[in-house]
Amino acid sequence: MIVVIIILVLLALIGTPLFAVLGAGGLLASHSAELEPSILIIEIYRLASQPNLIAIPLFTFAGITLAAGDGTKRLIKLFNALLGWMPGGLAIVTIVSCSAFTAFTGASGVTIIALGALLYPMLEHAQYRQRFCLGLLTTSGSLGLLFPPSMAILLYGIVSGVSIDELFLSGMIPGLLLLFMLSIFSIYSAPKLNTPTHEFSMQRIISAIRECIWDILLPILIFTGIFGGFVTITEVAALTASYVLFLETVISKKIHLVKDLPHILIDTTTLVGSILIILGMAMGLTNLLIDSQIPMRLLAVVEQHIDSQLHFLLLLNLFLLIVGAMMDIFSAIVVVVPLIIPLAMRYHIDPVHLGIIFLANLEIGYMTPPVGINLFIASQRFKQPILTLFQATFPFLVIMLSWLLLITYIPSLTTWWKS
Repeated sequence: MIVVIIILVLLALIGTPLFAVLGAGGLLASHSAELEPSILIIEIYRLASQPNLIAIPLFTFAGITLAAGDGTKRLIKLFNALLGWMPGGLAIVTIVSCSAFTAFTGASGVTIIALGALLYPMLEHAQYRQRFCLGLLTTSGSLGLLFPPSMAILLYGIVSGVSIDELFLSGMIPGLLLLFMLSIFSIYSAPKLNTPTHEFSMQRIISAIRECIWDILLPILIFTGIFGGFVTITEVAALTASYVLFLETVISKKIHLVKDLPHILIDTTTLVGSILIILGMAMGLTNLLIDSQIPMRLLAVVEQHIDSQLHFLLLLNLFLLIVGAMMDIFSAIVVVVPLIIPLAMRYHIDPVHLGIIFLANLEIGYMTPPVGINLFIASQRFKQPILTLFQATFPFLVIMLSWLLLITYIPSLTTWWKS
């Protein structure tokens, strides 16, 4: 049994599709427990009956449609008009633009590829050092995962059973805090880099707002719908997808229904399909592990060595940083979350607070070797070695680790809305 498990882990590490590894693990677990393998299919059916599941493909479609249109250029123009006059303004524009784009697309790779092509030449022209540009863009690719309508939060809510609305609320302050900390670092770095800024111009801002007015209405629609309690997550996802399609085909006319829409639908179904098949296999395997009382055995081991919430949170962060460095965020959510929730409940950690800690760790994992996806995508995009990119991101990584400690040990940053 142990030999087979080691083989499955090695297969996953060398690039075997994760759903195949999880499916094989589920079959192995069902055979060991002398259960019918059909229990895996039952879990897939249970997944399909989740009421919020439809929000994932709808938000994904909206994000890919925005990426296929000129949403990126409009977004950069708006934030550059609002923030570009500040010291380090273009770096702040990069941080804010990437976080907003990642929140909608749900994938850091799309952000680095789409915005990197536009922002990297702008940063170089503004005389930012190459190392700073590479570190900033590689880091910024994973920002925004705590903001609505982040697919990572949607998936975490479905797997854990925690309210998605509460997760969105709890992620706002930590997400804004990270943007603030990175912006302060950019402002501090600007004088050293001798970076120029454009003059503040209200006319420029008004012009950018006029051009982006339809884009500005989209987050207002999402925030008002979710936090105002007017619509459910599924309903606001449908409204968002319809709105974005109308915006890019009728208003901006950057997408042609016949020529471009089939490619967008293929990209959407490919991404969503890969997530759902992994999720289905993982939930079946996890259910078998729970039936085998694996979480309870882990809890017993942990309780023997850890006697305080503080120590548990420290160990949890170390564990999740390793997980984030080895697995992509979606795989980690479906595999690890069901196992750590019982442990966190034992130490009286708020489930919503746990969710933000979990996602924050995996957000950092995007830029840490050996499987930090941002490093690989940025390496391909900017034609730089992985080691060079990791060295460039190191100052940003230190800031993010400091941010992680703050949101871990100051729960009020995530549970502020409960007070």
